This record gives sequence, structure tokens and C-alpha cells, in this order.
Amino acid sequence: MMNLYENLGFWIGIGVVVLVFLYFVPVSLWITALFSGVRVGLFELVFMRIRRVPPRIIVESLITATKAGLQVTTTEIETHYLAGGNVPSVIRALISADKANIKLSFKQATAIDLAGRDVFQAVQISVNPKVINTPSVAAVAADGIQLVTKARVTVRANIQQLVGGAGEDTILARVGEGIVTSIGSASTHKEVLANPDQISQLVLERGLDAGTAFEILSIDIADVDVGENIGAKLQIDQANADLRVAEAKAEERRAMAVAVEQEMKAKSQEARAQVILAEAEIPKAMASALKNGHLGVMDYYRMQNIKADTNMRTAIAGEDEGTRETEGPIGGQ
Repeated sequence: MMNLYENLGFWIGIGVVVLVFLYFVPVSLWITALFSGVRVGLFELVFMRIRRVPPRIIVESLITATKAGLQVTTTEIETHYLAGGNVPSVIRALISADKANIKLSFKQATAIDLAGRDVFQAVQISVNPKVINTPSVAAVAADGIQLVTKARVTVRANIQQLVGGAGEDTILARVGEGIVTSIGSASTHKEVLANPDQISQLVLERGLDAGTAFEILSIDIADVDVGENIGAKLQIDQANADLRVAEAKAEERRAMAVAVEQEMKAKSQEARAQVILAEAEIPKAMASALKNGHLGVMDYYRMQNIKADTNMRTAIAGEDEGTRETEGPIGGQ
């Protein structure tokens, strides 16, 4: 019984050793590479395992590149993988570029991939141009009419500018700016509606794809709609603003007039007070004149008679004026 357990343990140990050996020494993968015409050393595959690089990805990518006629080494592919790149995508991109006669080196492809761009998709866009639809762009012509425009921009990937070049958002922003400039320079909105192609021509002449990862092939105006009359709105707003300013100035002048009137009333009341104070001094002056002999008694009585006569005349004149106002212009009728 002990011999049976010892034999079983022995064979299990051998099986474990074989599995470990086959894991670190992928013989089947080495044989596949050998029959595919790719020279990969067996110990090189072992070292890939030790460096935690999956040999299958490296070998299969190398086989694919070799069959496509590309000159790529195992070291280059492994280095790109260790740098965090997408090896299969780079190989597919190189094959697509080679078939389409697009100049793309392995160094450029890996740089584009490590920059965060999909290098294979970039090559596809370079072969088959992409159409980008712009959002609605509102612009105002010189006559004040608003136009809402949509455009289709056909772009092709610029392989040389993929690293460090601006993306689709920059293209859309520049095209929108060009549309606004083109419509704004038109004398009337009817001119734009009659010939929308002038927008495309002006935008293309501005070289909007400079410094971007794309090359603009064409700009087609898909739709032009007439919006609001912005010029009339601005004129109405300006008229309302002028009206409010005029009302404010009129209110300011009225307030100043009221202030001047109040000031004049205050001065008039002050003058009346001074007159009253002056009249209050008259009896004192007359008493002093009588006491000092400068004014006789008869002179005083004559002055009182004249004053009484004046008061009577004033009263009579006031009654006559009141009667005439009451009776009216023709016999009181």
C-alpha cells in the first residue's frame, strides 16, 4: 500500500514539473513560429515568461507581420508591449498602411499608439475619409438677419500630425468660426441663401486644418435656416434704452426745478419775515421820534388817517375784483 502511494506521489510530482516546464518553455509556440518562418529562440520565450510578457501575443504578432512582408524584430514588439502599447493594433495598422501605400514606420505607429490614439483607426480614416457633422452654427448677416447653418466636413487622417496634433473638436470649432465669419461678411442674408457654396470656399481658404491630426478635404453646407431678426431686436432694445435715459434725464430736470422752487419759496418766506421784523420796529421808531420831538402829534394823526384811507381803498379794490370775477364777463351771465 505504501508503494502505491509513493508511486502516485512520484507521478504527480513529475506531472507538476512537466506543467511548469511547458509553462515557462512554450514548446508548441516555438514550433509554430519555426514552421511559420519566424526565428524565435526557445530560451528567448522563457525569458519573456520571466519578464511577464505573454509570448503568444509577441509571437503571433511577429508571425502576422512577417507574413505581411514587414521587417519587425521580437525586441521591438516586446519593448512596445512593456511600454504599455497595444501590439496587435500596431501590427494591423502597419499592414493596412503598407497595403494602402501609406508611409508609416514601426516607430511612428508605436508613438501614435502610446500617445493614446487608435493607430489602426487612424490608418483606416486615412484610407477611407471620415465625415464629421457640425452642430448648428448661428451667425448674423450684415442686414441683421440670423442664419442657422449645419455643415458636413470630410476629413482624412494626417499620419504625420497624429502625435501632438489637435483632434476633431478643434476642427469643428474652426469650421464654426469660419462659417460665422463668412455669413457676417455677407451684405444680406439673401446673398448667403442664394449661394451657400461661398461659405465652403471661404472656410477652405483659411487653412483650418493646420496643426491638427486631420486634413480637410471638403466642407459641404447641409442646411441653412433663417432665424430671428437680430438687427430689429437690437434697434428695439436701443430705443428702449434711449427712452429710459430720456425719462431719467427728464426726472432729473423736474427734481431740480422742484428744488429751485422750494429754494425760492424759502427765500420769499425769509424776505417776508424780514419785512415783518422791519415793520415791528416802526412803532418803536415812532415812539422814539415822539419822545424826542422829531414827530408832532398832528403829523402822527395825519399818518394814521392816510394809513386808514389806504386800507379802505385796498379793501374796496379787493371787493370790486371779487365781484367782477363772480359776475363774469357779460353782466354776470
